[in-house]
Amino acid sequence: MTRERGAASLLVVSFAAVLLLVGCALGVVAAMVADHRRAAAAADLAALGGAAALQRGEDACAVATSLAVANAARLVTCAVAGSDVAVAVEVVGPRWLGQHGDLVGRARAGPSAVAPDG
Repeated sequence: MTRERGAASLLVVSFAAVLLLVGCALGVVAAMVADHRRAAAAADLAALGGAAALQRGEDACAVATSLAVANAARLVTCAVAGSDVAVAVEVVGPRWLGQHGDLVGRARAGPSAVAPDG
């Protein structure tokens, strides 16, 4: 018998553990990218809905809040400047190894500054 007996098993187990850790880390990164896209989409929809409500004479921030909640987000800020609505929404990010970063999406919507050709 040689002293190296079983060394390959230890090497295979070590490589498997490293691959599992890398796979989990890539899963968290993919979840963060997906949640960031969800936050951006929720912010876009909230801003567009708020701007449309403002054009109808309704409360833009109330509409933006309801649209953010409908898209599993929380409205952080809502600002009305003239006929523009700017919002920031927050989406809960993935939780892994003590990470607690929530993802924020920001958007602004309002009428076009240039009049369309008619």
